[in-house]
Amino acid sequence: MSRDPLYALLARAAALSLAAAVSLGLARFAYALLLSPMRAELGWSYFTAGAMNTVNAAGYLAGALLAPRVFRRFDARRVMLAGGFGAALLLAAHGAVRTDTALYALRLASGVASAAAFVGGGLLAARLAGRSDGHAGLVLGLYYGGTGLGIIASALLVPALPWARAWWALGALAFAATALCAFGTRSLAAPPVAGAPRGALRLRGFAFGLGAYGLFGLGYIGYMTFIVTLLREQGLSGPMVVAFYAVLGAGVVASSWIWSGLLQRQRGGLALALLNGLLALATLLPVLSVSPAAVFASGALFGAVFLSVVASTTALVRHNAEPAAWPAGIAAFTIVFAAGQIVGPSLVGFVADGPGGLGRGLAWSAAMLAAGSAIALLQKPLRR
Repeated sequence: MSRDPLYALLARAAALSLAAAVSLGLARFAYALLLSPMRAELGWSYFTAGAMNTVNAAGYLAGALLAPRVFRRFDARRVMLAGGFGAALLLAAHGAVRTDTALYALRLASGVASAAAFVGGGLLAARLAGRSDGHAGLVLGLYYGGTGLGIIASALLVPALPWARAWWALGALAFAATALCAFGTRSLAAPPVAGAPRGALRLRGFAFGLGAYGLFGLGYIGYMTFIVTLLREQGLSGPMVVAFYAVLGAGVVASSWIWSGLLQRQRGGLALALLNGLLALATLLPVLSVSPAAVFASGALFGAVFLSVVASTTALVRHNAEPAAWPAGIAAFTIVFAAGQIVGPSLVGFVADGPGGLGRGLAWSAAMLAAGSAIALLQKPLRR
């Protein structure tokens, strides 16, 4: 296998990271900034607000379930770009409707498009990491850390606009980012391949990792859906909320440098356990204290960790399965991730509609993350 200069690898990883910026940073996490004004204007309960992200996660799950079949017929780069451009059009369409039914449909469809972009980009990143001569963790971290670019961009863009126009702006930004991704990844390809031979992927051996990752999906999404609303309810000013979300996004970008060595070295579940534990702490901080120091520490820590959990599962597959099995392995982890996200927002919203409000809902999220940390410790390497 040919090896590319490090600067070329990192440039391609940075271009790939724009797919993550669109599929998660813009298509999913920007919603947290729009939840409060949409809830106020449309008369939503917390349950309805959470259900919008539940439906989005259901679409993401559908896309992930289709991914192995799609990658047997189409090049992963084409799938990634089709998902990115599709997500851009769907985001813009959010600003043109007002009914819950239409918004549910758009959140569902944007979830499917996001899965195509994110899983396709993840497969390309895994292939690129294989040509990195010891920098695989950094390449994977850069890809997943691209989500932070979308979070920062949405933090700077969304609060200045009425919510309908903010959706239009997000759609335009997603289109531009996908176009740049297409330009910067011209030399990358993951041609269609036959399914992995029987026995090439031992999902039973990944059981604890898959369980821990499902709990991560269940727990983290409550924070990313409702944290901005909680901070506003606690009296944090608009500029402080923008600064908080930008700090969170900057943490995501920095995470690729912070955790790359750990992802490169660890072949079992230790990385997943450590990162889930840190997320549980970050989720609890704004529940326990409303001080700006606690709030910004929470955002910085959460941002610096949560997408590295995703990167850790790709690294786990790369370390413990043959390359032919990587698409199925990445898709399996994406499926349990999406399944957790389906339940998480609605359940946190349901809890938040009762006594204790959003604080109690986020405490529940932290408990799920802590449970995921404990389970991940049981995941052992499958090969040496």
